[in-house]
Amino acid sequence: MIRVKKAKVLYYMKRILPFGLIWLVLSWFILLIEAMATGHENHRPDTDITVTWDIFLFASLAVFVVGIAMGAVEVLWLGKLFKSKGVGLKIFYKTGFYLIFMLIINLVTYPLAASIELNTSLFDDLVLTKLSNYLGSLTFLSTMVSLTFSIFVSLLYAGISEHLGHDVLLNFFSGKYHAPKEESRIFMFVDMQSSTSLAERLGHQAYFKFLRDYYNQLSDAIIQFRGEVYQYIGDEIVITWQEQKGLKDQNCLHCFLTMKQSLEKKRPYFEKTYGVAPSFRAGLHAGNVTTGEIGALKKEIFFTGDVLNVTARIQKLCKTFNQELIVSGRLATLLSTMGGLTLQPLGTMELEGRQEPVSLFTPDFN
Repeated sequence: MIRVKKAKVLYYMKRILPFGLIWLVLSWFILLIEAMATGHENHRPDTDITVTWDIFLFASLAVFVVGIAMGAVEVLWLGKLFKSKGVGLKIFYKTGFYLIFMLIINLVTYPLAASIELNTSLFDDLVLTKLSNYLGSLTFLSTMVSLTFSIFVSLLYAGISEHLGHDVLLNFFSGKYHAPKEESRIFMFVDMQSSTSLAERLGHQAYFKFLRDYYNQLSDAIIQFRGEVYQYIGDEIVITWQEQKGLKDQNCLHCFLTMKQSLEKKRPYFEKTYGVAPSFRAGLHAGNVTTGEIGALKKEIFFTGDVLNVTARIQKLCKTFNQELIVSGRLATLLSTMGGLTLQPLGTMELEGRQEPVSLFTPDFN
């Protein structure tokens, strides 16, 4: 349980922290423009806060905390609330909510900054008079415009991050894969059983909702065991780990097991809602891939290498061997060094398009 909570906290921290950084950088940028326009002089002392180092540090901290607060609201609540809405409605409703939220924050932080500037109590008449002047000034209007811009940029980041995936987005920004690089990775191909008959039985609209619920149910396990979703291909999901992350504490195997357990707990919901509960089979393999950005009209992080083809073929052999999970011999050797696991040999198989036979194993989780 502690491990689950730690993994989720780290995951959400990685998603929320960029909001604080976005707000901080934008505030510095806006402050720089204002300083260049005014020549560092306060032309409206009755409404504007004179920027000193104390004010600058307070404002930077306040803006960063506000960005973190918005990120937490967006990631943990509001983003999920409007997940099924169209892009236009999302932006409209969220912008309205955050503007009210930021107005309240503004009414709290401005008096604090004014009390620092005037070196007096928060409830001093000078502070309250300045707040009153501020609320009826152009400065207040420009502040709300700046906040609206910051909200828009944050929501844009949130939308792109949601659709591309947080790790992929960070890789684009960092330039990690601008030049192709070789990596050792573990891949798991997860394929839903009897998907064709399910799609025919449920109809395409109900099947789409079924798939969405199915994938949502797998997500916590992927987060918990440090996996990355590489692709959703219809009813198939491809999960990957950098080799050491996947091997550590046998994350790749425990991810599979926890996904199965999660679906089993949700079985009553699926049977009540759709009349059937989903199940899946998976193949696991490890090897070297070349990783880089690819695409002319649409960029994405792309993996190439024999390991992907082999993993896909291993997964298809699950039905032949009547197994829920099959692990390649290469990965089984790496996992056996971690201890505490029994792997049952299934023999060797020649895979289509590959001359060298592959040894196959299935883990004993009992």
